[in-house]
Amino acid sequence: MSITHFLQKAEQFALTTYQRPTDLKNLRKTHVAFSGSPRKHPSDATRIVLVADPFSRNTHYYEFNSEDIAFAEELPNLVTLDQEVITLVRIWVKKQCIGLRCTPFRVDDTTR
Repeated sequence: MSITHFLQKAEQFALTTYQRPTDLKNLRKTHVAFSGSPRKHPSDATRIVLVADPFSRNTHYYEFNSEDIAFAEELPNLVTLDQEVITLVRIWVKKQCIGLRCTPFRVDDTTR
């Protein structure tokens, strides 16, 4: 049996550490938390797409303006059976901002 995987030099990455807000009670009064997997918006760089439950067959996603997000927390990543890593975050969005919630569905007769 031959070895096909060799050690490689690790690249150094610059990480930004999460800092908790100084006034958590005030944050909860002025912002709402949403959790999911972040994606780039396909046509608008100023918006973010957040897939609520990426593994569910009945999922939905949110769209928010990037300026309306106060900050984001990293959550534990999910790993699929195919070893694909899915990043999860919690974002805090200002109250009274306009967001978009989309739920895909299959078009069919409802009389069945």
